[in-house]
Amino acid sequence: MGFWSKKNNEKEYPEFWLKYLSFFDKKRKDQPINTTRFVAFDTETTGFDYVNDRVLSIGAVAINTYVVDVSDQIEIYLKQEVFNEDTVEIHGIRKNNGLAKISEKSALKLFIEYIGNAVLIAHHAEFDRKMINKALQRHGLGTLKNPILDTGVLYRKTKHIIYQDDLNVHYSLDDLCSDLKISKSDRHTASGDAFITALAFLKIVSRLKKSNAVTTNDLFYLK
Repeated sequence: MGFWSKKNNEKEYPEFWLKYLSFFDKKRKDQPINTTRFVAFDTETTGFDYVNDRVLSIGAVAINTYVVDVSDQIEIYLKQEVFNEDTVEIHGIRKNNGLAKISEKSALKLFIEYIGNAVLIAHHAEFDRKMINKALQRHGLGTLKNPILDTGVLYRKTKHIIYQDDLNVHYSLDDLCSDLKISKSDRHTASGDAFITALAFLKIVSRLKKSNAVTTNDLFYLK
């Protein structure tokens, strides 16, 4: 079979995308958190415009059996088609700074192969999800199929359940670091923020576990 293959005789897709889609052919079963592979991820971008801005880097780290698995992580830097001087102060990524960078298409392939069918975790996840989806669509692919948890939403709902806090408050990743006692030494790098997000997720789950056992479905349907 070549690099590109047909799906349903309608469109040709690369083999890595067909393999990815096959993970979601059947309905996902609810399972205990300690047997679920989670992947916390973050993107650094040239800006906040889903159409015109681009992903500069992707960082991701897995959580297995309630442990951040540093042996199971990935960090990708993309060649810059778009450059925005205004955002360099935040992420520190310049167009020519000696980092090994790859094309957007190659970066997407690495990321998709890495995440597999994991449950994804991100802070303010909708932004990262849309940036990845726009990149996928530029290369004739679909959208992410993985279930995605937002640590901002999860944290807010947990505080409401445990402390009756206001559900309308929105929390930054810095807010979570302060409350959950997480070091901010690697903030604003994709890999650093992914690691912080993974730690925040585990600390939030730890709070929930004190009263009840928690499954993956519980996390998505917190009231």
